[in-house]
Amino acid sequence: MKYFLGIDIGTTNTKAVLFGQDLRFISKGSAGYALQEPRNGWAEQDPQEWGRAVKEAISEALTRARVDAADILGIGLSGQMHGLVMLDDENNVLRPAILWCDQRTVKECVEMTEIFGEKALIDITANPALPGFTASKILWVRKHEPEVYARCRHILLPKDYIRFLMTGRYDTEVSDASGMQLMDVPARSWSDDILKGLAVERAWLPELHESIEIAGYVTAEATEFFGLAKGIPLVGGAGDNAAAAIGTATIKEGRAFTTIGTSGVLLTHTDTPRIDGKGRVHTFCHAVPNAWITMGCTLSAGESLHWFLTKVLQDGITIEQVMQEAENSPLGANHLVYFPYLMGERSPILDSYARGMFFGLSDMHTRGDLIRAIMEGVSYSLKDCYAVFEEMGISFSSMKICGGGAKSKLWRSILSNMYNCVVEADNHAENGALGVAVLAAVGVGAYSSIAKASSCTNVGFETEKPVSGAVEYYDRGYALYRKIYHDVKEDYKILMALD
Repeated sequence: MKYFLGIDIGTTNTKAVLFGQDLRFISKGSAGYALQEPRNGWAEQDPQEWGRAVKEAISEALTRARVDAADILGIGLSGQMHGLVMLDDENNVLRPAILWCDQRTVKECVEMTEIFGEKALIDITANPALPGFTASKILWVRKHEPEVYARCRHILLPKDYIRFLMTGRYDTEVSDASGMQLMDVPARSWSDDILKGLAVERAWLPELHESIEIAGYVTAEATEFFGLAKGIPLVGGAGDNAAAAIGTATIKEGRAFTTIGTSGVLLTHTDTPRIDGKGRVHTFCHAVPNAWITMGCTLSAGESLHWFLTKVLQDGITIEQVMQEAENSPLGANHLVYFPYLMGERSPILDSYARGMFFGLSDMHTRGDLIRAIMEGVSYSLKDCYAVFEEMGISFSSMKICGGGAKSKLWRSILSNMYNCVVEADNHAENGALGVAVLAAVGVGAYSSIAKASSCTNVGFETEKPVSGAVEYYDRGYALYRKIYHDVKEDYKILMALD
């Protein structure tokens, strides 16, 4: 039997998932690592930790399935987007990677907007200047760490650093590279105008591919470290959200999904670039050739729950226990509203100063109320993105829910009522890895198209339907959520300026 390997380099762990030639799940391995927050609003990781985790995850997946690495036909890579990895001329990592949720580059974003003008920047890159994106981080390093910048010779994204370790090549693909803010996204190419305006060396950037194109082969040097066979092809792969879109078959107009992982994402497929002129939601190239995605991103979705469980409770309570307590809390969590802005917020408020908040807290509230309020607050933030999609005239005939949050029937129900639509909970736990395995299968010629490969995955679903009373409550709750944010928006800046 032959196999495809999907590797997903996430924010807190890496997963390596084996699929058969029929794209059915075989086995999985995983390994974790820490998120470093050296200052308020900063987020970094050591790229070499990703390499260690990938090695351990592959070993576990192969061992569990008793599979010989020589039987792997192709590898697909997915990963957290926007991270800045800088290498010197000997391929040494120059500094910890600055991650997607890092908010240090507010001033650099202002500088970028002044250089190009907001409209021109959005017209070319499909997005306004955002702290989470890669370009502003490059400017930050140039300004604050000139000795590092002077030694830089290569800039890579997280998954493409792993590709380099496996193939010795500097390559990327359009879906992930779209989030660097160095591309002409409608044209699916690096932008000479952006690179010239920011004085970023084109030679530092990797070669750009479509997601299904083969972009390197496992080298002899990499076989020993990763436990792979020499010559296995790696396709371009995809950024985590585009990979999940492939894994959930969000590959044609009218389809959308919500994922709740560390971040929360609402994403839809479009056959042409659909760009919000106000920059409130993002447009990137899809992993599907000649297609795009429009998406909103809540930075601290599952991370909000993780923060509460690990840094507030710290008592060993299981996720199953807290979910049961949340289910015992009534609609609206006894008049408690949570704002999930732990790391600032991206879509649609574009506010790096915003921070998390419980509104309405009283001594009557239980742990279950706080947990439910967190789930509802994250969902309100996703409804915020949904409202922009409606304003843009983007509609969906289906909505899938995936990620860790999809395991919770309560969270699925909340989202169904927030969106006022039927949602289908994808019961495949590893959509990103499945998505890039599909890309690998197409790239090596095992399937004629992404659509053909996706039709073979046979993922099942659990359906949740909106309830009229809950829909009406959340409509009123959302209006309050929006009002509170606008009432305190300027106060966040005052708070952050306090010495």
